[in-house]
Amino acid sequence: MNSIRYDFRSDTVTRPSAGMRAAMTEAEVGDDVFGDDPTVNRLEQRMAAMLGKDAAIFVSSGTQSNLLALMSHCGRGDEFIAGQKAHLYVNEAGGAAVLGSIQPQPIAHQSDGTMDPGDIEAAIKPVGDSHFATTRLIALENTFGGKVLPMDYMAQVADIARRRGLGLHLDGARAFNACVALGVDIRAFTAPFDSVSICLSKGLGAPVGSVLIGRQDLIDTARRHRKMLGGGMRQSGILAAAGLYALDHNIERLADDHRRAKRLAEGLAAHPALSVTMPDTNIIFVDTEKQVGDRLTEFLQSRGVGVTGRYGQQRWVTHLDVGDEMVDGALAEVAAFFRVG
Repeated sequence: MNSIRYDFRSDTVTRPSAGMRAAMTEAEVGDDVFGDDPTVNRLEQRMAAMLGKDAAIFVSSGTQSNLLALMSHCGRGDEFIAGQKAHLYVNEAGGAAVLGSIQPQPIAHQSDGTMDPGDIEAAIKPVGDSHFATTRLIALENTFGGKVLPMDYMAQVADIARRRGLGLHLDGARAFNACVALGVDIRAFTAPFDSVSICLSKGLGAPVGSVLIGRQDLIDTARRHRKMLGGGMRQSGILAAAGLYALDHNIERLADDHRRAKRLAEGLAAHPALSVTMPDTNIIFVDTEKQVGDRLTEFLQSRGVGVTGRYGQQRWVTHLDVGDEMVDGALAEVAAFFRVG
């Protein structure tokens, strides 16, 4: 691939700002496995307080955070319910099954990204029936493919979990995007959940890290599992400092990413060959005929525009390293493709 001038592949490609790098350089550190890294402790305490939960644990990635949640809610031979296209089911290398001996029970998504509550309830296994894995957990994802799932839907699923004695986990990698889009506080957004995973290295712009937040007993168990999985970090306050900086500076500005995503989507939709799903937040999906999509992706790569996609679908993601001039430049390259045919 040619060097990328306009990078829309993901909001994980962001580079730490000068201010964030300075915060990392100046971070006070200790040994986090011993629990005495003050910057990690501040990050964990702050995240727990922001969400109104008991405790939190800083980990290296969203994949590890979700796996720790699943392993803390479920034992060997237990089951969790999640969406058929959920990240923790599809995109995390089967870690729950391989490393936790936990069985996933996938549920089909509706057109809006939700799972039908009736389907969820029907998938819960009878208590005490030895023929089945024991259902222990329902996992939701919000945002889901950039879509914001309604808070009343999350409350409805939470009611099922409470009635059936199940845990409730949120893969909230981009939960702050959802909160900014809805204009609600993160505490209210995550209130129904026993555990929440939030990524610092997507739209918030930190180079590394996620935080798992939840009940004290779950976080205590997650801390043991983190050590077991080789996830214990030592002077990780250098990384936690980037997360604290992100919380101070990069939440409200997510609205800029959403605004640019909408403008980008409108520009892409001006081409009749492209079917564009208008974004709720910072992720745009574009569908077209496979041959056209493959040629367009190849053309854009040759012109320094980074996108992801396959089978005729593209995904464009805006983030803090994408300015208005990059949106304009990318749209100009798309227009050039259709001019030359």
